Amino acid sequence: MQISGAELFVKALKEEKVDTIFAYPGGQAIDLFNALYGSEGIQVILPRHEQGLIHAADGYSRSTGKAGVCLVTSGPGATNLITGIATANYDSVPLVCFTGQVPTHLIGNDAFQEVDIVGITRSISKYAVTVRKRDELAAIIKKAFYIARSGKPGVVVVDLPKDIQQELGCDIYPKQIEIRSYKPNTAVHTGQVKKALECLENSRRPVFLLGGGVNLAHAGTEMTKLAEKTGIPVVTTIMGKGAVPTNHPLYIGNLGIHGSYAANTAISECDVLFSIGVRFNDRITGKVREFAKKAAIIHVDIDPASISRNIEVKIPIVADAKNAILDFLDKAVPLEIAVWKQQINSWKQRHPLGIEQKGEKGVTPLAIINEINNIFTDAVITTDVGQNQLWATQFLELTESKQMLTSGGLGTMGYGFPAAIGAKLGNPDKDVITICGDGGIQMNIQELATAMVYELPIIICIMNNGYLGNVRQWQEMFFQKRYSSTCMRYRKSCSITCNSPSECCPEYIPDFISLAKSYGANGIRVQEKEEIITALLEAKKNTKLPTLIEFIIQREENVLPIVPPGNSLKDMMMGGEKTDDEKTMDQPFS
Repeated sequence: MQISGAELFVKALKEEKVDTIFAYPGGQAIDLFNALYGSEGIQVILPRHEQGLIHAADGYSRSTGKAGVCLVTSGPGATNLITGIATANYDSVPLVCFTGQVPTHLIGNDAFQEVDIVGITRSISKYAVTVRKRDELAAIIKKAFYIARSGKPGVVVVDLPKDIQQELGCDIYPKQIEIRSYKPNTAVHTGQVKKALECLENSRRPVFLLGGGVNLAHAGTEMTKLAEKTGIPVVTTIMGKGAVPTNHPLYIGNLGIHGSYAANTAISECDVLFSIGVRFNDRITGKVREFAKKAAIIHVDIDPASISRNIEVKIPIVADAKNAILDFLDKAVPLEIAVWKQQINSWKQRHPLGIEQKGEKGVTPLAIINEINNIFTDAVITTDVGQNQLWATQFLELTESKQMLTSGGLGTMGYGFPAAIGAKLGNPDKDVITICGDGGIQMNIQELATAMVYELPIIICIMNNGYLGNVRQWQEMFFQKRYSSTCMRYRKSCSITCNSPSECCPEYIPDFISLAKSYGANGIRVQEKEEIITALLEAKKNTKLPTLIEFIIQREENVLPIVPPGNSLKDMMMGGEKTDDEKTMDQPFS
């Protein structure tokens, strides 16, 4: 049977079990939208900007485990996806992005709304291709979904010229695809597993380091069993948080430049570091020469290019994280490391996260997140990027029923709210909360309209300190309080060298509560600690509309601990002088 390329596109989506597509129409994609019109089984979501669109597809994918699907037109429609493509690809999120394109005979002629989106995205996607022949369309779409989902997941861009969409051709969609040059390895090498087990059994101070790969493999349950069977303490990266429940006695905390004291110290003092699904980027290593320098490092990752790229490892294992964990779970034995675990617990007790800083009062990030922990037990929580993200990754309690989504590798402001929209669409029965700063929320705040029209009761928590807080903190600590372009209350009449917020500062623009109400959403402002619970409970009761809660926090609140740039993980600034007793407790483990 002969059907158009656009009709084959819709058939392909159904064959790939796509139930939700995030899409924004335009001239070079209009045939695809025409084919989608009235199509049963596929929900077409129309966000208000293409960047909001792709972040929503990202949040949908991370929260459901399915591939996210995007559809936009050529030119600016395609280029508006760029940041979201890089965001998802850095964090190994499977997305398939379809972009309209001018007819093939016009490609290269500077036609209206023509861009070389394949050339633009080649370095930030897993695969990008323009369909040049109608008879190749079905195989290319099948290939796109296979590549996006398999191996190390990522983003695939498929550019669809208008004439390919309109041309008639075969209606057959392949059941499977073979790509000779692409054979991702998921099996576990038995010899390497044996070496790793021997290394563990001879260790006195082992630590598991879990990254986002464990969560992507949906291996949290198996990983928790492996930690329990061996008794090995667990440290996570920001992206790996939640792989083991954060209330588990073996969980130490996050590591890195804002990691917990116990986690950073355990990594520095361990003799075997068993890492799974970790990239070892600069945010977690600090000074590379000093990172885990006492340890033999075992590294499991599905991507061979990630192994020994930043940190040299002793035992590499190229495999799917879940397969590797199951193999080790079958063969591992309990370890006699009671003294090591006691030492780690003493570090946790001596320097716990969540101690309010001297002089703190009123509405604090800790108080906000503690109440989120208490009230929401079955939830997806997204974060934006900045101080809000760092406080969330420090204080959020994650379990099998509570998941956190955040932009790790690219650190994309504007991610949190649209990602929450995608998460809610994919998880309608769960509470969905997004934690944002006053700067990041404004980058995609137009998606309030999307949340309204699709009746998504997302809870938007804005921590408003009137600054681009993370950069301001660095300016305070490392640039002599030269607050350059970070004050969100700045007006033309202000001094350009102001670095001391006061009661005389201009009012904040916009009024978030009025803005929320202009969209038809609920708006609540919280200025006293006692109001936090009431606001969150009121938002939770609202099952039809989004609720925006603006929490007014101290303007110069800092995220601690922090490892200064260029320093090792041992060189943490804790925010207070240590007592002599604490200094004795902090001596290297022996």
